[in-house]
Amino acid sequence: MSDASGQAASRGLRLRPLGWLALAALLSLAVSLALGSVAIAPEALLAVLGGGGDSLHQTLVLELRLPRALAAFGTGALLALAGALMQILLRNPLADPYVLGLSGGASVAALAAMLAGLGVALVTGAAFAGALLSTLIVFGLAHGTGSWTPTRLLLTGVVMAAGWGALISFLLAVSPVERLPGMLYWLMGDMAYAGSPWPVLGVAVVSLAVVMPLGRTLNVLARGGLQAAALGVAVRPLEWTLYLLASLLTAVAVTTAGSVGFVGLMVPHMLRLRLGNDQRLILPASLLAGGTLLTLADTLARTLIAPQQLPVGVITALLGVPSFLYLLYRSR
Repeated sequence: MSDASGQAASRGLRLRPLGWLALAALLSLAVSLALGSVAIAPEALLAVLGGGGDSLHQTLVLELRLPRALAAFGTGALLALAGALMQILLRNPLADPYVLGLSGGASVAALAAMLAGLGVALVTGAAFAGALLSTLIVFGLAHGTGSWTPTRLLLTGVVMAAGWGALISFLLAVSPVERLPGMLYWLMGDMAYAGSPWPVLGVAVVSLAVVMPLGRTLNVLARGGLQAAALGVAVRPLEWTLYLLASLLTAVAVTTAGSVGFVGLMVPHMLRLRLGNDQRLILPASLLAGGTLLTLADTLARTLIAPQQLPVGVITALLGVPSFLYLLYRSR
């Protein structure tokens, strides 16, 4: 009886932060719907969401702001979840799809597919292939005679990111002039052309459903591959699952919003500092907090110099660079 009560108390402690994060996510969506070049009062927003309200407000909220806000939330959720999985896999708090070059590989492949005139599905597939290729190169080169080392990993990721950046510059140089403004905004991370939010939200929900049953196993893996193997964990298949899933999440995020940096770095690490290292809590918390962060960043990008808009990647970079430097300082 005491064991059951202890498990219930432990479950309650895990659910309480998730409840607060879910509330923060709802508030971020409400702020995103209310703010913009035309501000909407709370009572008018509630009227629109209830099926009434002014026709102009209905157009602004239901056709313009709501799809964009949901797409931003889903993209942030994917990036934060990918970062959390990579940090577990590498046992390194500085692991991130942007820092390690995964976003660059996905961006190069997606741009090449766009220039070739391929459809949306093929662009997503190309981005997945680019992210997976970058993953294999970075992780393969960073793996020395033993496990991954932070220095080798970061150096390999920086070099790969620079290489992908050179290829991106080449693609921009040979692209038609009329496509350059849209491509540049997309590369900086722009939610203006995100399209339907349901694919990215669906991938986020399905991915979380896949990794949540592995929470206890991931807790063991986070302690080290040798310890996990000694406890009966099939380390290699689990690592390949995390490789593929992180690449898929990065590819979908890149094709939705372009290259948005530092969300996957900041969110999981800050949550671990506050909530501990239980992956059963960190993974869903990363999804909610990442979505909230990018939703608020996109709202700020829309309103900071309204009626003009900034790429959301500019906002996340301004937040992420100081955070990354701080983490590097701590990792000494």
